[in-house]
Amino acid sequence: MASMSMSSQWTKQQNKLFEQALAVYDKDTPDRWHNIARAVGAKSADEVRRRYELLVQDVQRIDSGEVPFPAYRCPSGAPPTGNMAMRSY
Repeated sequence: MASMSMSSQWTKQQNKLFEQALAVYDKDTPDRWHNIARAVGAKSADEVRRRYELLVQDVQRIDSGEVPFPAYRCPSGAPPTGNMAMRSY
C-alpha cells in the first residue's frame, strides 16, 4: 500500500473493522464515510475515505498486472506443484 505518515497508521483491528464496515455501508449509504469512521473508531470520515481510495488504487494496480505475483515456495523449498502451482489464465 502507499506510504502513509505515522499519524495515519492503522492497526490490524482498525483494518478489520474498516473492511467489515465497507461490507455494511455500500456506496449508496447516506453519510457512508461518517458511518465507516464511527465503526472503525479513532479515524475521521476523511481518513477512511482516503484509505478506501488507496485500496481502490492498489486493486487497480494488481488487476492491471503492475504488481507481480509472489513466488511462493513449499515448506520443503521445492517449487509448488499440482494445485499449488501458479497457472496462467
